Amino acid sequence: MSHEVPRALMVDGFRARRSGVAGLSKGATMTGAVVLAADGLIATQAPLSLLVTLPATVAVLVLAAARRHGMSALSYYWAKLSWRRASRYEGTAYRRLLLPHPYRLDLPGVGASSTLIKAHDPTTGQSVGVVHDRATGRMTVTTLLSPGGSLMAPTGAVQSSLRTWSAVLDAMSTDEQILGASVTIQITPGAGEALGDDVQARKDPGAPDLAKRVIDELVRTTPHATASVAPWMSVTVDPSASANPPVDLAEQVAETLKVVDGLDLSGTGTDIERRASDIDLRRIVRAAYDPAVFTARNAQFEELQWGECGPVAADDGWEEYAHDGGVSISWVLQEMPRRPIPYSVLLPLLAPGRFQRRITIAYRVLDPYEGEAVLEREISHARQREQATAEMKGRAKWSQRADSQRAERAAAQAASGDQVVDWTLMVTVTARSAGELPAARQELERATKAMRSIRLRPAYGAQAAVFAAGLPLGYNPLVKG
Repeated sequence: MSHEVPRALMVDGFRARRSGVAGLSKGATMTGAVVLAADGLIATQAPLSLLVTLPATVAVLVLAAARRHGMSALSYYWAKLSWRRASRYEGTAYRRLLLPHPYRLDLPGVGASSTLIKAHDPTTGQSVGVVHDRATGRMTVTTLLSPGGSLMAPTGAVQSSLRTWSAVLDAMSTDEQILGASVTIQITPGAGEALGDDVQARKDPGAPDLAKRVIDELVRTTPHATASVAPWMSVTVDPSASANPPVDLAEQVAETLKVVDGLDLSGTGTDIERRASDIDLRRIVRAAYDPAVFTARNAQFEELQWGECGPVAADDGWEEYAHDGGVSISWVLQEMPRRPIPYSVLLPLLAPGRFQRRITIAYRVLDPYEGEAVLEREISHARQREQATAEMKGRAKWSQRADSQRAERAAAQAASGDQVVDWTLMVTVTARSAGELPAARQELERATKAMRSIRLRPAYGAQAAVFAAGLPLGYNPLVKG
């Protein structure tokens, strides 16, 4: 599926941080400098030690500068080594245990410190589910959305939606209580049973026979030709960052709801269906681990404990995550787009396929002062890389010049009032069995290649964490612990 996108609906300004020297990250550059200084101090007492320490240090720095799958080779091999060590000691396997009263189960992995609170929203009179991180005190509220189609909307309407969403991000940057947010769209194929029940209840007994036969045929084929689309937005809040920090849990929940209510999503191309209740959150999390319960009735989730929403058994592999009702593969953003991209660039990922798919964009909006400082550092480092290459080879690389220009253009946009946003893209595809996993991987690869501008890679050694990042568990990988 393709369509021509006007120039006015192209989006640009993407750039990866490059704050180090010679391709190293900022942390690797500082560590390398310290290690080299230590080698020099040791050599003053034992000069022969340089025969061992210097080659080892250079080898580590070369691995840190080399790239593999969009990250440093040192990080990749270190993650591989850590995963193998954890796998040897069964640290990648999870089995739910039955604990005696009054102990309760926790979710596995990054969701272990979370708990679910059922709150009452006085503005709507309905219950709201709030996920509380007991380790940090942060709280996450999820809003169920109902997006409208924009592919056939006028250019002006789409531009207005993009500007409104930019205003929402701007509001996040000036509110120190909002730490991050994520938008998730879950697409479940073959979920036409509920539609069949609705059509059956609304069928007119006096309708013509031809109309009845057509409707019955549509209902019969619908479960094989439709998909259920469930979008939501999760906002992580630090209620204690207010001028008057709340003293107890009830006040913290009230403060969190007040902060989230301050985000106005009207005009962004989507409608707010409602705040997710505790039952909604249990359904989303439990159905992710066991897709067979996706269409279950609410009564099956009312008495479910938060820890019981997780898997009964799970194995976190290097490139896959096996859990109760299937096997999932998760991919993450590998490289930022270097050219303007259309607003509909994610359309291949959002198109229904054979397998359940969850697409998540995580955001962390930097406050204006932090964003300005980051961009100024990026400009300085970009010019230093140009100068170093020019001194060694006679001229700087064209890629370095282009990168420096992008950094300067981003700084100019920030000086004009635009916000600096850290963001990442995560995709999870779930197959019902290990035998279907190759087909699921192939489907994801085709969708990724169809995007062209955005490149993804498997979440090596972090499958369980990325799987959880797409769920309303209160975990956002961009929010610093």
